Amino acid sequence: MTENTPGGSAASEGAPEKGPEAASKKTPEHSGVDLARVALRAAKEQARARGDAAQQKKQARRGGLRSGARADGRDPMALGAAINRLLTERGWETPAAVGGVMGRWPQIVGEDLAKHCVPQKYDEDERVLTVQCDSTAWATQLRLLAPQVVARLNQDLGHGTVRLIKVQGPHGPARRFGPLRAPGSTGPGDTYG
Repeated sequence: MTENTPGGSAASEGAPEKGPEAASKKTPEHSGVDLARVALRAAKEQARARGDAAQQKKQARRGGLRSGARADGRDPMALGAAINRLLTERGWETPAAVGGVMGRWPQIVGEDLAKHCVPQKYDEDERVLTVQCDSTAWATQLRLLAPQVVARLNQDLGHGTVRLIKVQGPHGPARRFGPLRAPGSTGPGDTYG
């Protein structure tokens, strides 16, 4: 049973629904100006697509792509932008950043430590930086300062880039074989490192 109202029946087909269900079913309707903007945007996109297709056909007839006044993907780019693009595409950001640390090592660890300890290599999988020291005393000093150096490196490079510093002492002299050498001996190498 339906009630009649002065404007007609409440259950008529053209009457909008009321309540929470009606709010979820409503779609926003555009006014005249909004409809014109949407239609203009669609027309521009279609025209641009038709123009691009026509341009490609024309260039194919002429024998391939040709340079024009407008920028496209074939234009030369600055060296810095090309290198940054290459690093990003290949996933070399972290190794490149660590390589930059090698050049800025004195600013990161200080002049005294940098004179005696030099970074050698970085293992990206293990996140370990290997540092070579010129004496066992400086190797011990760097081992004591390692947590602070790791924190400073991670501050520069991003959290978790360097997990551990592997400190190596000095290498001993080259072992030479000669007539005064006992077979199987390790030589003086046990006092170095």
